[in-house]
Amino acid sequence: MPTTFYIMIGDILKKIFGDKSTKDQKRYQPFVDKTNTFLSEVQQLTDDGLREKSIGFRAKIKQAISVQEAEVANLQEQVANPALSIDEKEAIFEQIDTLTKAIDETIEDVLIEILPEAFAVIKETAYRWAHNGKLSVTATEFDKDLASKKDGITIAGDQAIWHNEWTAAGNHVQWNMVHYDVQLMGGAVLHQGNIAEMQTGEGKTLVATLPVYLNALAGKGVHIVTVNDYLAKRDSEWMGPLYQFHGLSVDCIDKHQPNSDARRNAYMADITFGTNNEFGFDYLRDNMAGHPSELVQRKHHFAIVDEVDSVLIDDARTPLIISGPTTSNGEQEFHALKPRVERIVNAQREVVQQFLLEAKKNLVVLNELQPDKKLEKTMLEEGGIALLRAHRGLPKNRALIKFLSEPGVKVHLQKTENTYMQEQGKHMKKIDAELFFIIDEKNNTIELTSKGIDLISGSDDRDFFIMPDIGAEIAKLQKEELNQEQFLEKKDILVRDYSIKSERIHSVNQLLKAYTLFEKEVEYVILEGKVKIVDESTGRILEGRRYSDGLHQAIEAKENVQIEAATQTYATITLQNYFRMYHKLAGMTGTAETEAKEFYDIYKLDVVVIPTHRKAVRKDLEDMVFKTGREKFAAVIEEVERLVAEGRPVLVGTTTVEISELLSKMLQFKKVPHQVLNAKHHQKEAEIVAAAGQAGAVTIATNMAGRGTDIKLGAGVKEAGGLAIIGTERHDSRRVDRQLRGRSGRQGDPGSSQFFVSLEDDLMRKFGSERIAKIMDRMGLKEGEVITHGMVSKSIERAQKKVEENNFGIRKRLLEYDDVMNAQRKLIYKLRKNALFGDRLDIDVDNMFFDLCEQTVQQNIHAEFNDFEVELIRILGISSPVTEEEFRRADANTLTNLVYEAMITQYQRKCEKFATKAFPQVKHVFETMSDRYKNIVFPLTDGRREVQLIVNLAEAYQSECTNVSKQFEKHIILGIIDNEWKEHLREMDDLRSAVNNATYEQKDPLVIYKLESYDLFKNMINRVNLSSVELLMTLDIPFEQEMQSTNKDANESHYAQAKTNVSTSGQAPRFEGSQGYQEAIQNSMQEPVKREPIMVDPKINRNDPCPCGSGKKYKQCHGK
Repeated sequence: MPTTFYIMIGDILKKIFGDKSTKDQKRYQPFVDKTNTFLSEVQQLTDDGLREKSIGFRAKIKQAISVQEAEVANLQEQVANPALSIDEKEAIFEQIDTLTKAIDETIEDVLIEILPEAFAVIKETAYRWAHNGKLSVTATEFDKDLASKKDGITIAGDQAIWHNEWTAAGNHVQWNMVHYDVQLMGGAVLHQGNIAEMQTGEGKTLVATLPVYLNALAGKGVHIVTVNDYLAKRDSEWMGPLYQFHGLSVDCIDKHQPNSDARRNAYMADITFGTNNEFGFDYLRDNMAGHPSELVQRKHHFAIVDEVDSVLIDDARTPLIISGPTTSNGEQEFHALKPRVERIVNAQREVVQQFLLEAKKNLVVLNELQPDKKLEKTMLEEGGIALLRAHRGLPKNRALIKFLSEPGVKVHLQKTENTYMQEQGKHMKKIDAELFFIIDEKNNTIELTSKGIDLISGSDDRDFFIMPDIGAEIAKLQKEELNQEQFLEKKDILVRDYSIKSERIHSVNQLLKAYTLFEKEVEYVILEGKVKIVDESTGRILEGRRYSDGLHQAIEAKENVQIEAATQTYATITLQNYFRMYHKLAGMTGTAETEAKEFYDIYKLDVVVIPTHRKAVRKDLEDMVFKTGREKFAAVIEEVERLVAEGRPVLVGTTTVEISELLSKMLQFKKVPHQVLNAKHHQKEAEIVAAAGQAGAVTIATNMAGRGTDIKLGAGVKEAGGLAIIGTERHDSRRVDRQLRGRSGRQGDPGSSQFFVSLEDDLMRKFGSERIAKIMDRMGLKEGEVITHGMVSKSIERAQKKVEENNFGIRKRLLEYDDVMNAQRKLIYKLRKNALFGDRLDIDVDNMFFDLCEQTVQQNIHAEFNDFEVELIRILGISSPVTEEEFRRADANTLTNLVYEAMITQYQRKCEKFATKAFPQVKHVFETMSDRYKNIVFPLTDGRREVQLIVNLAEAYQSECTNVSKQFEKHIILGIIDNEWKEHLREMDDLRSAVNNATYEQKDPLVIYKLESYDLFKNMINRVNLSSVELLMTLDIPFEQEMQSTNKDANESHYAQAKTNVSTSGQAPRFEGSQGYQEAIQNSMQEPVKREPIMVDPKINRNDPCPCGSGKKYKQCHGK
């Protein structure tokens, strides 16, 4: 009664105030009406007139921003004047940044003004193709160029004929689509930077053509982001001609190799298609580049994300990481710890088995009344304790899961758990004392017990796996009244012990997770001798992704495959923070409403539900709930046979590879022909999905496999009842279930969907309502019997909501950690970009000088004058600009300014001297050998280190070497930033692992992470400033040193550092900068072919005869 009452009140309020969907339709309907008004005018135009509309739109946008862009160009000319002061330059750059934002706002104003007419132009273009079969226009060079590269365009004299048939992704396509009114509404939603939720089959790809065309007219670039490379390539070729007819260039980044000219050109196109991973990795690779010519991306202006829930929610769980070689020599402990972990896991299995047998023995009283009530109570209590221990020990144990499906067992477990969880779980220690480790499956955590620590320690000291209490231990040291040296030595030993044990315990925890929570064929598969992650929603293999925090290496150790070499992070970003960089972001999907809060909280994206063009007639049947998985799967096979006999195609949705393989075997036994689409067969995705709508076809697929490809019904299928969807398990997320249902009933087609659920399913086991278990017990259901009711389905949805909230919390936590990194990343990448282009570099260098001067003065303001003078010479490379008396009288600000002015004066003098010394040789080489060499090498040293600076010969000659100091600054600062940032990321990775131990101290790990990361970053910036200024002030051309000519590119120097930074006897060590960056970039690219094994030559010892045959020892010949 109360439920009915609340529903009635809700309906009344909707009628009075209207719901969100109604309000959204009222908001966007005017765009549809205006578009249809303009359509009647556009229909009167010739094909040439239709195309000229696009030219007019572009001219209007260009005119609107012409004054602002001219002002920006003028300011950029002014800022190039070397006579400007630093303050003047900074003020001009602020004006440029403000104007750039204003230009974007002006563009948005013009686009919203021309939106209805632009939409009408695209709709009319689509209509003429669909009904006339072609468009004939006066041929342009763009038409001729396209006609030479692709089909569908023929040149006849001065006419270009655009046919409505062409090839897309290797398949012949014929254009037969025209935009509906609801699609016009979807286009307006996308243009305004929101998410358009449209049911499967409603033509999301066609909807996107409207805002893509409109925004591409501005020439700032539009990115269409897809979930896989097949869809990116297909959509670029399928929708491409619609844009190209109107003079817009189209490309797809996934067709080209990373860091290639072809990929750079793809980004320069008006419209660029690609996968989310490649867009993100290109951003990271750009921020590892050593020269502007290596950059591929331009400004992040506007992006439309297809299947936005998959990209921004599912894929966003794992950050994008580019890894490279590490200088760390940390021990790889997984192999060493594996036998210990296997011992404790096997011991846990034995003890859990005993507890389960004890529980089964005692809990017979649940179904058999005992005459002795006291004995019955004791058996219930002891049985509940044994059952709870088994559940906390190995919750995924199959025998346990089966036992929990028996009448009353699960309810009794929940009652027992609630009893021991009272008073903040303090009584749970009695339960856990008999276990070796405790698994919290809901939070994905594992904790060793005292019994477990004893077993895993073995013959070692028990403290081998116990973290020392650093605070208490340091307090003890302070009481021992040690001298400073002894105290620091013992403190260092204590900290080192803490670090080693922290790493060891972390490795054990990851191995325990690998053995107990991560199952092969469920969370991952083994292909080509490698562990590959399977996306739990799509069933696709996540190529190039690895579990973080050493979990991936733990799984590799468990599966006895090669453990990948230790690497460290060189660049990383979450997809959330990558897509938040766009000026405007939009998305489209069939399933976003259930995640609307997350989309708004993280991306400020509003989810707008677009009404369907035709009313959906699919029948969504109530869930069928069974006790055991065996009964459920038997019922699924029986239902498949029945539907096939009716001539209906069947799509069977599964949640894991393991279940899809099991169902395949059962269908093979029944001799039912079928196709399987999972992570092992994802290459055939398009082919399998295309045939899934034929009469009698049976397709087993993970729930979200084949997204982006519609299942079209074959002959006679509509009459038979349409596509039947059978879900074999409720997914953790309602969104995924809705996606599976949505595969049937597209565009008003008939169809049906039904989920088959058992109490053994993961969702039901972890979060299922007690009510369902009680209902099944009260009804006394026997094996094979089923219940189905709307109330049961609602109860399951409530369980899904719990999981969604939990998953949202995990993703939000990940983002909170990355937000800390993102603030640091933005600053470092800004500094790096300034160094790369050089236009704002002098401002950054000036800031470095001033900050270091201020820091040096602050640290020595109360010191002796002699100490102050020594520090100026040591750190800044200058003598004191003040006398001892002036030093004592001056305040910190005055002294800082005096030191800063002296430092700048000396640096400018050094740069002038540098140019004077270098120019005679540059002039000689340019005037006599410029036909042979394009670059010149400047050897620089401070007596301790050496730098090889490569500069363009012609530029050095034309500027009379004044540009050499700029190249010098760029080279030094880029190298130092890269090296320090790489090490900082390693420290941040270590910090992320270490802060998890803060929970034992009742502290929030995130708070500790923020505080510690701030200090780490501050120290890194100080090191960057100190190292940069020190090298800039001290490096110089050695006396009477000849410069070398070379054809080596200046931008190669950074990537080659790792191989050239080897010091040989008698030489100064080279400056170490961007070591390993080239290897890291190569690691981030997918290998087109399998690599051949590398054959290592036998090692030659120093005292062996030299292989050259000279008769000398190797160390005296080629081993020098």
